Amino acid sequence: MSNIQKCDILVIGSLNADLVVRAPHFPQPGETISGEDLRIIPGGKGANQAVAAARQGADVAMLGRVGKDSFGAFLLDNLKSNSVDLTHVRADDSATGTAIIVVDADGQNSIVLSAGANGKVSPADVDSASSLNPNLILLQLEIPIPTVLHAARVARQNGIRVILNPAPAQPLPDELISLVDFVIPNETELNLLTGVPVTDTASAEQAARTLLARGAKNVIVTLGSKGALVVSANQSMLVSAFNVDVVDTTAAGDAFIGGFASALLREVEIEEAVKYANACGALAATKFGAQPSLPTKEEVERFMSLRER
Repeated sequence: MSNIQKCDILVIGSLNADLVVRAPHFPQPGETISGEDLRIIPGGKGANQAVAAARQGADVAMLGRVGKDSFGAFLLDNLKSNSVDLTHVRADDSATGTAIIVVDADGQNSIVLSAGANGKVSPADVDSASSLNPNLILLQLEIPIPTVLHAARVARQNGIRVILNPAPAQPLPDELISLVDFVIPNETELNLLTGVPVTDTASAEQAARTLLARGAKNVIVTLGSKGALVVSANQSMLVSAFNVDVVDTTAAGDAFIGGFASALLREVEIEEAVKYANACGALAATKFGAQPSLPTKEEVERFMSLRER
């Protein structure tokens, strides 16, 4: 693809091949259970969020690494088919990242990640994309933390807004939390980031405020069927979820972030952006798989218009 000098959103993150099996329940240690046929689905938090935003009409570029193997080619073809710019995705001698995912009868998932080439994404890779000058950068934690931190520093120096999805959950330096504009964790990630047990909306707000004390500007906690809690220095607001029949929660959080990012580009109020993001996440949970479940802008607008009658 040709170089582009401007994009709406640059996603710096992971690309994974998701190896997915549906099963009646998660196996216990030492237990062997029968599942359905294996499906190989494009995934990785970075790539999921890139596709999620692109399907909402944003001009999206992806920065990351894949292996020189069949999974890598599969993931690149998929991004290309979703109109994501691949100029800054490198082919690496490591294996392409993979995720082993078991989905139970309730649509909940259990995931084991193998980072592969994602573990090689470097600060130099970030610097190689300096010509893009995006309006917004999306970051997650499936690539090395030093690279994520470098990307946040570069974004701050250039006045670019940053969304950080602190997933998979792990402790983070205060500097990273203070450099980004929006931290968007789920309950588990927020608990691990802060040490505050998150069991309800009140404890989620308490935990979010500990992140504000560490320098966060805005914290948006995704609470599944309860919606999303927006916490900043001067407000705390619960934005209700849309009730749907859940099939598979894989990538629902990524759909939320892609939807939120695309809404931010339209300069809507935070509450409206979170409501839109909730609709994206809800729709993603009604379909199986990661990227195949991510809704288009037309689907989200139709869904919201029907719910608001």
